[in-house]
Amino acid sequence: MRTARYPRWRQHSQRIALAAGGFVITLVVACTSATPTSSADAGASDGIHKIQHVIVIMQENRSFDSYFGTYPGADGIPMSNGQPSVCVPDSQANTCVKPYVDHVDVNGGGPHGQTNATADIGGGKMDGFVAQALAGKKGCTDPTNPACTNSATPDVMGYHTQSDIPNYWAYAKDFTLQDHMFEPNASWSLPAHLFMVSEWSAHCTQHDNPASCANALQNPGTPPKRDPATPGSTPSKGPIYAWTDLTYLLHKNNVSWGYYVMSGTEPDCQNDSAVSCPGVKQNAKTPGIWNPLPYFDTVRSDGQEGNIQSVDNFYSAAAKGALPAVSWVVPSGQVSEHPPSPVSYGQSYVTGLVNAVMHGPDWDSTAIFLSWDDWGGFYDHVAPPTVDQNGYGLRVPGIVISPYAKPGYVDHQTLSFDAYDKFIEDDFLNGQRIDPHTDGRPDPRPDVRENVSILGDLTSDFNFDQSPRPPVILPVHPTTTLTGTPAASQLPPSATAGDGGG
Repeated sequence: MRTARYPRWRQHSQRIALAAGGFVITLVVACTSATPTSSADAGASDGIHKIQHVIVIMQENRSFDSYFGTYPGADGIPMSNGQPSVCVPDSQANTCVKPYVDHVDVNGGGPHGQTNATADIGGGKMDGFVAQALAGKKGCTDPTNPACTNSATPDVMGYHTQSDIPNYWAYAKDFTLQDHMFEPNASWSLPAHLFMVSEWSAHCTQHDNPASCANALQNPGTPPKRDPATPGSTPSKGPIYAWTDLTYLLHKNNVSWGYYVMSGTEPDCQNDSAVSCPGVKQNAKTPGIWNPLPYFDTVRSDGQEGNIQSVDNFYSAAAKGALPAVSWVVPSGQVSEHPPSPVSYGQSYVTGLVNAVMHGPDWDSTAIFLSWDDWGGFYDHVAPPTVDQNGYGLRVPGIVISPYAKPGYVDHQTLSFDAYDKFIEDDFLNGQRIDPHTDGRPDPRPDVRENVSILGDLTSDFNFDQSPRPPVILPVHPTTTLTGTPAASQLPPSATAGDGGG
């Protein structure tokens, strides 16, 4: 196992009393201050190996243009004289709809399965968004169903501004924004999360037999859900994920990892002055669409189920300087930004996660990769390149937050979540890939995604020659121009589910 080298830190605790709904909650927030380290303390690691902790924070269902379409220097919404110059057909109204500023906190989005991705892209014309939203299912009991449109009037052409999501824009400005980050698969959330941890989405017929798996972009085995009409019911039999995932290589090489699951019904902090705090009602026992690892044969065979934990443990590990080498952090429905969940809830939750890392002793050796798992039906003007029968999908925002990230840099490389795995493999596995020809578990995946020639290299987003930059602590509840923010009790039950959605 590679041993992480940390600077010496002084640590003290600050007690913050939070008034929440008439209750006073006292949290202990770890605060740290650095003391200088000698060259011997810093060690001899150079370049990428200065990163000893990689954290992938995966949010839900936003296109690049819907969040960063007007970000300076980025490949954003085409403009003429300060106004959008593109217009997407609306066949019902016999007109077209231009991108427009939408300050509404709760958005509807549109359908976002494989057929919808194909139609939205429209052979490269990027003109199917309104038609797909109009044709989507309405009034769904489960609005996280990828076939649904979650608003009476489609809002897929709306986009948010800096004043709506100031913290996300601040991270882009202070660190690195990626404006050609594509969903790895042209489909919905479950395949995206499967690609995030394994570079593939498949359907298998036999446990512990990777050869029994077949490519399945839209319909891999779906984790079951309990019957909400029957309290205490047992979910039906789970899917078979027999192909190789990244945790297999990490475990084989004694590289620590954790997959942290958030569940709860409230935003992470109830007070603007709190820089970070864990969410309410944490529960790691939520295998599902956003948490597929419990169904991987490799995870079970290696006895790694315990690495799938509550996000409470992420906050604790960050405070103690005990983060694993690789972390994935996934939200509950309510803080996911997946329509109909509020944008503001997700931004607060992510800010709390980032603040927790920045306050901990691992900050100086950490890279946080923040992205959104698919486009959610929202407009984007860039046609994705085709790398194989699975993708790429549409553009999503991507941000690199690290003391070594280039400040104010916009990375125009072609990227996908495959680049995260490539970075992890280069950093911790000496460049070993999830490759059926070399990893000892041959499966019939169509290609080795990390080696696709068009894929960029995330090391371009870092300056490893610079001294680690200090944290940028942001308010958990910033002032925004978002409108119509609901109370947690006003959200539909599906928006508070801990086991994911589409």
